[in-house]
Amino acid sequence: MPSAIIDLLRKGTDANNTDPYRQGNVIVLPNTGDIVVSGDLHGHKRNFERIVKFADLANNPARHVVLQEIIHGGEEDNYGGCKSYHLLFEAVKYKVEFPHRVHLLLANHDTAFISDSEVMKNGKEMNIAMKSAMIRHFKEHVDTVELGLKQFLFSQPLGVRCANRIWISHSLPGNREVDSFDAEVLHRTLQVSDLMRPNSVYNMTWGRRHSGETLAKMAKVLDVDIFVLGHQAQLSGYMRQDENLLVLASDHNHGMVLKFELARQYDLGGLEANIVPLASIE
Repeated sequence: MPSAIIDLLRKGTDANNTDPYRQGNVIVLPNTGDIVVSGDLHGHKRNFERIVKFADLANNPARHVVLQEIIHGGEEDNYGGCKSYHLLFEAVKYKVEFPHRVHLLLANHDTAFISDSEVMKNGKEMNIAMKSAMIRHFKEHVDTVELGLKQFLFSQPLGVRCANRIWISHSLPGNREVDSFDAEVLHRTLQVSDLMRPNSVYNMTWGRRHSGETLAKMAKVLDVDIFVLGHQAQLSGYMRQDENLLVLASDHNHGMVLKFELARQYDLGGLEANIVPLASIE
């Protein structure tokens, strides 16, 4: 029985649920210290290690780290199975070590794993790929480990609200879904059904290619000025759109990470100037 893994996931779930900065399903940060924000990681172990080194939480007690979409990508086993759950375990260890300052956000690949729905990446159905690797690894204990994984992923918050009016989440509802978005999912106890199409957590984690009008509507709903998202692939590591959106990617050799001060006001250009190439972190 992989009791150490089960215990780790339980501790990680508890840390998510008892985070002192958590209000409902949102992490609300004060105007002190700074924050390091990743884009999607998708099993990229080296970039995760770079983010941990760059953040250096042990020597920066007022710093927070936001991570997202750890699973589905990276190393494979001899049969093509996805081993990204190993990196998720490392991220959970990081959360448990710094429970009040490491924040993992709910992402669309997480919701697909929780709800056992299909999710494609590079022509491969990733839930099948990861679960097949887990079966080979954990054998008769795989169901227990899978349940622990789902419970941890389900306990993740939906977003981070910074005191300087910057909002961080995996994505936002798309153009066709924004008017039906139920902001109560940010505050109330979630159900697994919230993660399924066409409900609001699903839309918040799957939305893409947001128009300026959609961004303006969500800025009003959330009472924020700037969005920092992941989810959308960025070959150059990031994208800026209009005057209020940065999209980060951290899952390849040109990946980026963002660091900014929580007490400072930023326009989008000022925030963009704080983006750091992960390859520059040795």
